Amino acid sequence: MTDNALATTAPTPTPTPLTLLGTGAMGTALARAWLAAGHPVTVWNRTSARAEPLAAEGATVAASAAEAVAASRLVVVCLLDDASVGEALDGADLSGRDVVNLTTGTPAEGRARAAWAEARGARFLDAGIMAVPPMVGEPGSGAYVLYSGSPGLFEEHGETLAVPTATRYVGADPGFAALHDVALLSAMSGMFAGVLHAFALIRKEGIAPKDFAPLLVSWLGAMAPAAHMTADQLQSGDYGKDVVSNLAMQVAANATLLATAEEQGVSAELLTPYMSLLERWLAAGHGDEDITGAVELLDLN
Repeated sequence: MTDNALATTAPTPTPTPLTLLGTGAMGTALARAWLAAGHPVTVWNRTSARAEPLAAEGATVAASAAEAVAASRLVVVCLLDDASVGEALDGADLSGRDVVNLTTGTPAEGRARAAWAEARGARFLDAGIMAVPPMVGEPGSGAYVLYSGSPGLFEEHGETLAVPTATRYVGADPGFAALHDVALLSAMSGMFAGVLHAFALIRKEGIAPKDFAPLLVSWLGAMAPAAHMTADQLQSGDYGKDVVSNLAMQVAANATLLATAEEQGVSAELLTPYMSLLERWLAAGHGDEDITGAVELLDLN
């Protein structure tokens, strides 16, 4: 008998069965990604008709949330808000279940929901989805999901959770995923405010927005790495470290931004709160530092 005849082939791992509560746009995209990868998926939605299209793609549609939870050890929740999570899971037996909450919420809600689930015998992960539905299940889309909470749950189910998008575990504190999520979204909101103001300045002139957009994208991309220097200054506590354009210079330059907005007949309301913060930090005697120190004024405690 040859060595080849004696050789054995390792069995192919069976895809983990899972339950998904919530089949809105995001939930449906997640379910389709898991189904395409061969995972048995049980789904439930409060409006049952919204879950039916997934049945044609191989999902099992449960009549109730409790029935769906009973079908799988791994239970993924993607609902409207934290209150809807509580309502859906309240009548279900969570003992021995691994609950992964993809519902957008606050850090405090993530911590409270973790304690609530653990008191009912479940392990718990909270999460923040850094994607929109069309990015889910698309390799190279840049989508990922932030997870925090039970390290054992994440280690055991990491491969399954990575099927729809990349995963990033940010700590055992169940509130950390939501905190990272909201911090990133807050930065995005500030960027969108700047983008709107920029287009408002040019929109009445003979400048095509589509011609201006590539310049805007390139400029914002070039400026984004400044976050690394901000992080270094915050971590060291030295707001004067490696200063390129100090606070006094930036506050002075803001006058030109405001004058241009006035000339163009554009409200500066998207800029003035930030400018006022810098002016207050300058008045406190920090003109030779970077703008980073103005973060001190945001602490309400």
